[in-house]
Amino acid sequence: MNISPTLHSVSAPGKLILCGEHAVVYGYPAIALPVHGIRARVEVVAVEVGSGITFDAPDLGRNWRLRDAPDDPLSQVATAVIAHLGQPMPDLQLRITSDIPIASGMGSGAAIATVVVRALAGALGYVLSPDDVSALVYESEKRYHGTPSGIDNTVVAFEQPIWFVRGAKNQEPAEHLQVGQSPGPTITPIHITTPFILLIGDTGIRSATKLPVGEVRRRREAEPERYEQLFNQIGAIATRVRALLADGDITALGGLLTQNQELLQAVGVSSLELDRLVDVALGAGALGAKLSGAGWGGVMIALAQEDTVQRVQQALQVAGAVRVLTTRLERC
Repeated sequence: MNISPTLHSVSAPGKLILCGEHAVVYGYPAIALPVHGIRARVEVVAVEVGSGITFDAPDLGRNWRLRDAPDDPLSQVATAVIAHLGQPMPDLQLRITSDIPIASGMGSGAAIATVVVRALAGALGYVLSPDDVSALVYESEKRYHGTPSGIDNTVVAFEQPIWFVRGAKNQEPAEHLQVGQSPGPTITPIHITTPFILLIGDTGIRSATKLPVGEVRRRREAEPERYEQLFNQIGAIATRVRALLADGDITALGGLLTQNQELLQAVGVSSLELDRLVDVALGAGALGAKLSGAGWGGVMIALAQEDTVQRVQQALQVAGAVRVLTTRLERC
């Protein structure tokens, strides 16, 4: 097998959950968006024969050989890709970099796993479908998060706004994307008719997704009726948001995002830092704001208009956001 020493580069976007966090784990719908300007990247280089696969990840502060750390989640991703392709272990170095804040709710783990999958496949002369990439990355997500919804690997692999339903509830009849799982989730492209701007405020607090997800599971088991009501309301908001995006009613979208935040507070996954950034964004003129992701830290999002972007951004920075990113969702 001949592998070119020429660099082979791939990238994958970060992601945001617009609405539906936590309820999505239990079969209710969520809407997720790729953040194209914030990405993970891998460059592949052929190395000395017998080296096997090595990883150089300066953003993670790590450098290791697969053979020396076979249980590392990224080592396991690489091993799964090689097995999926039916190839012998190649001699390659994967140089991993990422703009995506780690443990922030922006899909850093899924994006890095996605670029590892695509880079290895591409270096060996294969182009995997988004379906196959998503399925391989989902297995990695389980190692990181315990019981992930499947939404991160899906939106990152397909790189488009999606309506996601994990299980049997609220099934959609048409336009499904496929993810190679049976029975699998319902994944439908989202139609956006009016562009809109989201500001992303990073609290700087890192929270592993599996921690709030696990705590919510425990609370739901203790109070099933209460949490089912909360999740049902969150799911209903996601359904309304989908219709508003199709209709182009961005002003009404803001109010629904803020309602979603209030429900996530009741679920128990917000934090003082997230609440402060949400309140400040609303006070500075944002149409709506909420946390995005698992919560207890990470990021929040604020829906802003062209004439309020700078004011909301400055307010978030003054309120303690360690960074404020901007993404524009276009028509699709």
